[in-house]
Amino acid sequence: MTSLNLSNAERCAVAVIGAGSWGTALALLLGRKNHTVRLWGHNKEHIRVLDRQRVNNRYLPGFTFPDSITVTAELADACTGADVICMVVPSHAFREVFGALISYCRKDAYFVSASKGIETDTSLTMTALMTQMLDCTSAPAPAVLSGPSFAKEVAERLPSAVTLACSAAPHGQFLQRVFSTQRFRVYTSSDVLGVEICGALKNCIALAAGISDGIGYGDNARAAIITRGLVEIRRLGRLLGADEKTFVGLSGLGDLVLTCNGPLSRNRSVGVALGKGEPLDKVLADMNMVAEGVVNTKAFYRLAGQRNIDMPIVTEVYRILYENKSCEAAVEDLLNREQREE
Repeated sequence: MTSLNLSNAERCAVAVIGAGSWGTALALLLGRKNHTVRLWGHNKEHIRVLDRQRVNNRYLPGFTFPDSITVTAELADACTGADVICMVVPSHAFREVFGALISYCRKDAYFVSASKGIETDTSLTMTALMTQMLDCTSAPAPAVLSGPSFAKEVAERLPSAVTLACSAAPHGQFLQRVFSTQRFRVYTSSDVLGVEICGALKNCIALAAGISDGIGYGDNARAAIITRGLVEIRRLGRLLGADEKTFVGLSGLGDLVLTCNGPLSRNRSVGVALGKGEPLDKVLADMNMVAEGVVNTKAFYRLAGQRNIDMPIVTEVYRILYENKSCEAAVEDLLNREQREE
């Protein structure tokens, strides 16, 4: 494949790394476009079931795989010869999985992160982590795909719009063509960092919105959390060098509104359970999927402390998750902070 020939974007070999709900939804989207899709999952028994049943009943039931999708538990099988590598694994597993697959990838392969998180110990975004580990200036710049897009609705072919951010415009335009369909609109951006910060941090704010709903504080409180949560996202993003436009775009405000309000939001659901008094360990044990906000709250709390950034919502969510602070006390402390100008 000639890397920058846009016509080649209509038929690619794509490795989707991660067979959870979002990875499966993207595999379905790409497979329905007649891309050759190899869907990888780490659990060999789960992959055997997917291969036999041709549907992901565990994470995204009701959607039969087209013939263009094959499933595998072997990274070599998934990545060898692939034009595009789409990473859809949780942020805490990203480094390990990416490090294991690099040797199987073509030198000119495109790498896309569809994972929403930052690495706890290093505060690296997923594209920064990929750039660090690739250490190859000749490879296409890593990209990120993010925005308001529940996996189930994408699988159902309901209209969705997302952002594909890449520092190299031609590469971003190529990937835009790879992922776009009539019902899945992809906008391009050059603000990779901003898109990733928004996508990860909104999960922490969604936990807060869910906690408020679980307590029963109503729509006014949720609206306040969303609005002030966007302030915290913007505050951190600006300090790190993100583009101001990103905060009010699809990957910023759009994804924040969806994740804080939508009944399909995992992070909001965790917050609701916490607000109703359920212990975190039980909430997580009962979940079938990963709620990135739980891990990333710790990462952003640490980052805020290192950069001396005021992030009160993130701070209170951290104290609920990791210091056993009561949800009601956390909300009261937020409300009773020193009066200030908006």
